[in-house]
Amino acid sequence: MQTATATLNSLSVVPTAEALKVRDALIKHGLETPMIDNGLTTEEKYQRIKHAFEDVVTTLGLDLSDDSLAETPHRIAKMYVKEIFSGLDYGQFPKITVIDNKMKVDEMVKVCDISFTSTCEHHFVTIDGLAKVAYLPKNKIIGLSKINRIVRFFAQRPQVQERLTQQILVTLQAMLETDNVAVSIVATHYCVKARGVMDASSSTQTTALGGLFKSSDKTRAEFLAK
Repeated sequence: MQTATATLNSLSVVPTAEALKVRDALIKHGLETPMIDNGLTTEEKYQRIKHAFEDVVTTLGLDLSDDSLAETPHRIAKMYVKEIFSGLDYGQFPKITVIDNKMKVDEMVKVCDISFTSTCEHHFVTIDGLAKVAYLPKNKIIGLSKINRIVRFFAQRPQVQERLTQQILVTLQAMLETDNVAVSIVATHYCVKARGVMDASSSTQTTALGGLFKSSDKTRAEFLAK
């Protein structure tokens, strides 16, 4: 059983060349998530967040000596570092299989209804969504499950939906070495649903188009069709 003093006991993983290529492409396009290199290890991040949430919980007037609350700061710190914000660490970028297009595939490859959960960077509450991603193969093709993993990686950050959509687009363009990529996301934002205006029925759709998906009406229509 975990205790409130448990630690992560894990070392940071050095980013791969693929991960650095993606990061550099996002920086070039002005699409990198605003981040600073604070030099903290995974363990140091965990400890700081745990102590900070001890302050949050007690400031709210909750009793950390209660057995239901005692491990809440530990759970939140572990969740932030290892789970819902793990996409901030390029050492966790998924291993991507990109192979030569020996089959000469030249028709659209489209993956629909990729489910993801992210976090609104303005309020740190949940975003639930579905992504649709497509590309027109050129010299490279990608393992289909890798598209889902890319979506999940960038969702596991504090996000705004517009940036998330563009990050997925540019990542695939960099890895597939083609502009012909398209991404569409429909999501529910709990900062709208559960606070503020409290609108439980609305959703937000964003689209990012590159290459023929932007210049060709036919290609764009084929992508946007269900």
